[in-house]
Amino acid sequence: MTQQGSWRRAVRAGALAAALALVGASAFAGNQAEEALAPSVVTVLANAISDRPAPADYALRPEVQRWLATMGPKLARRVADPAERRDLLATVHYESVRAGLDPLLVMGVIHHESGFRKYAVSVADARGYMQVMPFWTRLIGNGTHNLFHLRTNLRYGCVILRHYLDREGGDLFRALGRYNGSLGRAEYPTAVLAAMRRYDAQPAGAPASLGAAVPR
Repeated sequence: MTQQGSWRRAVRAGALAAALALVGASAFAGNQAEEALAPSVVTVLANAISDRPAPADYALRPEVQRWLATMGPKLARRVADPAERRDLLATVHYESVRAGLDPLLVMGVIHHESGFRKYAVSVADARGYMQVMPFWTRLIGNGTHNLFHLRTNLRYGCVILRHYLDREGGDLFRALGRYNGSLGRAEYPTAVLAAMRRYDAQPAGAPASLGAAVPR
């Protein structure tokens, strides 16, 4: 192949890569839709996000200690401060289990949604670690709820994802699509599951444990 031919192929490859990057950016910039909720659903969700913090000794429980020991090194590059990292991981574990979700799934959502940036804000105004849309505080909470607060953000995010999972009869693909505002498209669910692989060697088994919420 001539040098000119190689150059042309490189240019075409670069253009294709740029086009794919633009497609990916638009596909992943979801906009979770505000929908009318039945009064009974509002009551259930409002109760679910009610302020019940983790027990004071939660991070000392053996299963949580194992979680912290496993996840801590994997998150160190993104959350450098050890105390902040421990608090984040303990809260992820507590809020996930409280909502009946696999903590690895929530890690995948946070990784993809905000990159573990507490004050992340999307172009659609989604906020915080799990990129919660502000309209949720009006629908099921109140105006005093700060979506940049760690536990508040994860509480809302986990309850909303659980709501979508129940609504879709346990179909994780569709539930993630609703969470992202891209129902029926593969990009977001695929990206979240790929993010899970950063934290677990076998994430494919995770959805099987998501069928029912734990008792609250």
